[in-house]
Amino acid sequence: MFRRLLLFSAFAPLLLAQKQPFDINALLELKRISDPQISPDGQWVSFTVQNVDLPSNKKPQQIWMVPLAGGTPKQITHQGESNERARWSPDSKHIAYVSDRSGSSQVWLMDADGSNTRQVTNFSAEADGVLFSPEGKNLLFTSSVYPECGADDACNRKNLDAEKASPVKARIYTELLYRHWTTWQSKRRSHLFSVPMEGGSPKDLTPGARDVPPFSLDGIDDYDVSPDGTEVCYAMNTDAVPASSTNSDLYVVPLNGGQTRKITATPGADVSPRYSPDGKYLAWRAQFRAGYESDRWRLMLLERASGKVTNLTESLDRWVTNFTWSPDSTSLFFTTTDRGRQAIQLIPVTGGAIRVAASGDGVLDDMQLSRDGKSMVYVQQTGVSPNEIYRAFSSGGVPVALTHLNDGVLNSHQLTPLEEFWVDTPDGSRVQSFVVKPPGFRPEEKYPVILLIHGGPEGFWGHSWTYRWNAQVFASAGYVVVESNPRGSTGYGQKFIDEINSDWGGRAFDDLMAVTDHIVTEMPYADGSRLTAAGGSYGGYMTDWIEGHTQRFKALISHSGVYDLVSEFGATEELWFPAWEMGGTPWDKPEAYAQWSPSNFVKDFHTPMLVIHGEQDFRVPYTQSLQLFTALQLQKVPSKLLVFPDEGHWVLKPQNSALWYKTFVEWLDSWVKK
Repeated sequence: MFRRLLLFSAFAPLLLAQKQPFDINALLELKRISDPQISPDGQWVSFTVQNVDLPSNKKPQQIWMVPLAGGTPKQITHQGESNERARWSPDSKHIAYVSDRSGSSQVWLMDADGSNTRQVTNFSAEADGVLFSPEGKNLLFTSSVYPECGADDACNRKNLDAEKASPVKARIYTELLYRHWTTWQSKRRSHLFSVPMEGGSPKDLTPGARDVPPFSLDGIDDYDVSPDGTEVCYAMNTDAVPASSTNSDLYVVPLNGGQTRKITATPGADVSPRYSPDGKYLAWRAQFRAGYESDRWRLMLLERASGKVTNLTESLDRWVTNFTWSPDSTSLFFTTTDRGRQAIQLIPVTGGAIRVAASGDGVLDDMQLSRDGKSMVYVQQTGVSPNEIYRAFSSGGVPVALTHLNDGVLNSHQLTPLEEFWVDTPDGSRVQSFVVKPPGFRPEEKYPVILLIHGGPEGFWGHSWTYRWNAQVFASAGYVVVESNPRGSTGYGQKFIDEINSDWGGRAFDDLMAVTDHIVTEMPYADGSRLTAAGGSYGGYMTDWIEGHTQRFKALISHSGVYDLVSEFGATEELWFPAWEMGGTPWDKPEAYAQWSPSNFVKDFHTPMLVIHGEQDFRVPYTQSLQLFTALQLQKVPSKLLVFPDEGHWVLKPQNSALWYKTFVEWLDSWVKK
């Protein structure tokens, strides 16, 4: 045995050396895990796995399950390219899910082992967002229908066919919001429907010209069913100009249909309603300031019998990003982001001290508890690993990974752990940053540096995994990657967030320059003569701002960046965002738009820049990058323009993603590795 250990020790460096750098090909091999759901009987956990099919340029997704007690995961759907959103029946005998196996997105039902599949809906307007009612007799789903048709399938089919057949594709609008994210507003609206589990005619629970639920990117349901199966609560924005409003409110309606009733009145957003298992309470997340999408998210509680409303987390200066009920209805488990990490915390419905339920150097989310309260399941990602499903125990102990679907890829590639540092800024604040070093790192060598600037601006870098802007991929190309969280970043208190308002190129720029000073003076392995910077969305804006305000970087990359604030205001869709960030409209606050617009500093552009954008980006229209590239070219600044006709704000298609990473690295290499 001792001899074997000696042999292993001798060959260990060789084994490590044989690991491959974690490049874009490795990134695209990973299985993308999401949406764990514990069966009510506590035996199984269903979840969704998305793979990347690079040759076909698709990302098919299927439903899997794994024993809660541990064991080998198994795939239980196989037909169709998209099978997702598995939801258990209350008796654990059936799983409802959304599938495209019939040629369109519909609600399907299968037995718990994946057998006996049958189609529940055959709706012309398609179906999504399925949810079981607690009594197990009905299913809820969402569908984008013509308001005048509602649940009338023949009417919806007639209108759909007429639109498809018409040679005229022109659009006419008389109000905002006429397009959103990547989609032009059609005559259809999202409605919430109920249908018997065994099939039948759907019932439209939210008729009218408003979207239910409202558009959201956070992936959290904005509707729920009461435990007795009689009432549905949902979020809806009824303001006259939704493009200027974040004021969604909560409404309730009988599951059998009937009169709706508004139950919230805050000027900001009220979303994510969740009934307590005993039916006594309704919890939700709320923002208090009207028109501010980055206000603090609080956890609210309504005692249904008395109407008493309690703000459970007012004393917590962090955002509540997700939550779920304890099985006994006495507590709420919720997630908060803090200093580059996201933990699961616990608070009693009576208020009081907040306790940590699970934490670590990672981002924990999508937690669920077994009915007996003895187990909690959640997904966890870190800076060196994507989502896997974990089980924690109420009795304590180390959480156990239930899935290991990516171990093979991760173990055969070299990934480097995140390190972190803090920098004092000129105004006395402190800024946190994370460092990812290249594989085979040698402290005596000098490496080029990429300073990554996140979007938002109310976002963050940290111990998390991303398939866009993956620091491990950049590090594998031989770069020291620095991810910084300047003013405006989340996880450092609301004051730190708010200090970006009406100051886009001010303190945040100073923060990033202080971080850059630290890189040059305190990191002997960082080559200060080979600094680069890159960012997307607000990060793209800041890269554009850097272009006109310093020449300390050798090359820059701007992805979907805001270049000209005035023209951006006139073409973007969510007008509440620039109106809040700049303190008003361009005609009310012309000095703010002029002060912080990179387009006003073109004469100071000198640094080589790669400009990237998707033509379907309606959040930051791609003409922002066309204007930027035009200015760079006329100023004779070395520059390159990469445009994706079939992408929006994010580059998502596999082959486009591969090209994005390739072009990104090659551009920087051409300026710092000559």
